[in-house]
Amino acid sequence: MKYYKLKNILGKNATYNMIFGERSNGKTFALEEYGIKQYVETGEQMALVRRWQDDFVGKRGSTMFDGVVNSGVISQMTNGEWTNVYYYASKWYLCRFDKDGNRTTDTNPFCYGFALTSMEHDKSTSYPEITTIVFDEFLSRSAYLPDEFVLFMNVISTIVRQRTNVKIFMLGNTVNKFCPYFAEMGLKHIKDMKPGTIDVYKYGNSNLTVAVEYAKPSKNGKPSDMYFAFDNPKLQMITGGAWEIDIYPHCPTKIKPKDIIMIYYIIFDSEILQCEIVLQNDMFFTFIHRKTTPIADDDTHIVYSTDFNPAPNHHRYITRPMTQIEHRIADFYKKDKIYYADNEVGEIVRNYLIWCGKHA
Repeated sequence: MKYYKLKNILGKNATYNMIFGERSNGKTFALEEYGIKQYVETGEQMALVRRWQDDFVGKRGSTMFDGVVNSGVISQMTNGEWTNVYYYASKWYLCRFDKDGNRTTDTNPFCYGFALTSMEHDKSTSYPEITTIVFDEFLSRSAYLPDEFVLFMNVISTIVRQRTNVKIFMLGNTVNKFCPYFAEMGLKHIKDMKPGTIDVYKYGNSNLTVAVEYAKPSKNGKPSDMYFAFDNPKLQMITGGAWEIDIYPHCPTKIKPKDIIMIYYIIFDSEILQCEIVLQNDMFFTFIHRKTTPIADDDTHIVYSTDFNPAPNHHRYITRPMTQIEHRIADFYKKDKIYYADNEVGEIVRNYLIWCGKHA
């Protein structure tokens, strides 16, 4: 199979480089190889950013560069001077072993580890030789931290200081199309991107540019795809780089206008959803679909949104009911009496409910 290469996105010469696609296509390997090459040739170091401090503890930290080591790339780059990687206290060093197993370690680390959950501990330290920052697995189905984007910006600020020679790479598998980083960075067209394309965003008169690449899937697939050949659309993220979407319950019956006793709205990630409370014979449920026109400017419908709005009919958290009507709305979610027009609508609601839980 053809593994991912950095050539195309590096050609955009962007400050931030966001790369997402199928699992195990070589994204992480490509950046680790790039970072080590920079160190060998220039002495410049890299930073590896993860969400949790646990990602750097014990075996997890010590095996981060195993793929590069096992490929023999380090030995090739250094003409045999270094062949392996030694890990200690969130730092990685090039090393080699003699025939008796004795280790010789390079004087300086080629890479430092930074966890978003412990970034306060790194603020007072200077890292003037780091010119490559790699945030691996920035996309998540459920594990975003409160104000995570700000935490990530603080890590970058700690490393960059007053310099302008640092490139940032953000790597992710296609596990969640509704990611807070997309909105925070103003990346408005990610949902419409096709595999194999790169979009470049610019910001006013500043020199900031962000290149976003939807990595092209392996042309002939991976040999390991045989393990995921089940008739399950959720596995297409692993085998072909499609966005991971769960399967959600669809409406069990045809709804007539007279069956709709109340309408409320959810606005999340620039998506407007119309939620219809339906009473039909002995069935009582909520049906949710996209609304393709703006919400009427009145106060007759409840609107749930992550934005602040002082209007009495606007609320942020569907999980914090205050009135009797809001309690009735919340009950549908507690009792799983929610049906969706399609699976992507279900994903929007799922991510909104996760947001409600994170900000509770």
